[in-house]
Amino acid sequence: MLKKVENTPLLSVRNLRIEFPTRRGTLVAVDDISFDIAPGEILGVVGESGAGKSLTGAAIIGLLEPPGRIAKGEIRLEGQRIDKLPYEEIRRIRGRRIGAIFQDPLTSLNPLYSISRQLVETIQTHMPMNEKEARARALELLEEVGIPGAEERIDHYPHQFSGGMRQRVVIALALCAEPRLIIADEPTTALDVSIQAQIISLLKRLCHEHGTAVMLITHDMGVIAEAADRVAVMYSGRIAEIGPVQEVVRAAKHPYTHGLMGSIPHICHHVDQLTQIEGSMPRLQEIPPGCPFNPRCEEVTDRCRVERPNLQVAEASEVACHLFDRADA
Repeated sequence: MLKKVENTPLLSVRNLRIEFPTRRGTLVAVDDISFDIAPGEILGVVGESGAGKSLTGAAIIGLLEPPGRIAKGEIRLEGQRIDKLPYEEIRRIRGRRIGAIFQDPLTSLNPLYSISRQLVETIQTHMPMNEKEARARALELLEEVGIPGAEERIDHYPHQFSGGMRQRVVIALALCAEPRLIIADEPTTALDVSIQAQIISLLKRLCHEHGTAVMLITHDMGVIAEAADRVAVMYSGRIAEIGPVQEVVRAAKHPYTHGLMGSIPHICHHVDQLTQIEGSMPRLQEIPPGCPFNPRCEEVTDRCRVERPNLQVAEASEVACHLFDRADA
């Protein structure tokens, strides 16, 4: 059963558009997407590589790499608009109010510094603590994220930890200043299945105990089904479907989401062949007019090839598909 979350969104993204200017024209990587995340909620964002998931997360935490830019829309954190803030202001927010967890722990950890030094420096950057207080806080965090023998291991270096333990240290770093929002970009991809389950359980517990909101970016629908409260399915920089995870997993509406779910084997149902979505997601310079999924869709109509579908309410979800256009009902 899904936990109850507050109605007021902690993060609100409205009509976000991310562009990459090039010599041959402007490429649109994220095209007019909107979503909210409530306190204590995990929103899973899923899609193929190149769908715009990680770029959306990077835009939220102010880490878009040039020439990428936010061309339109707004991002609000607890009501405060953060997409137009100067670099120093967004840097203070990043870490203090927004934590980040990335796929490879070694990109977040300095191999030359001990874990204690990295945690203590991060804590002192964002919190009014002396070194002794910061070290005590660091030890608490390592224990909270499940590092065994934290007192002995706090002065170890990253290479002395396994991949799963390093990811726990990264989560501790992300929690140093008790952020209200965590952007978790493929946090379990490089880990084996048993460690994945432990990391997912840890993220869920943090949401429940601290009211932290999490944007969980992944390409793995299994992770989404286990961890998320709601899921946003992205395709070619747009949201194809968004809704409660149980609704989307059990009764996918968009043909793309339906294909994704059909490609996952079911333990209780034997099938001779899994569903396969023919073709591949188009490159940014080759996105077709109308619905970007139309060249791969088995239910495509002439309208799909010329008119972009907007998100429509379909039971408990919203879906960007002309099949669910209430104006045609």
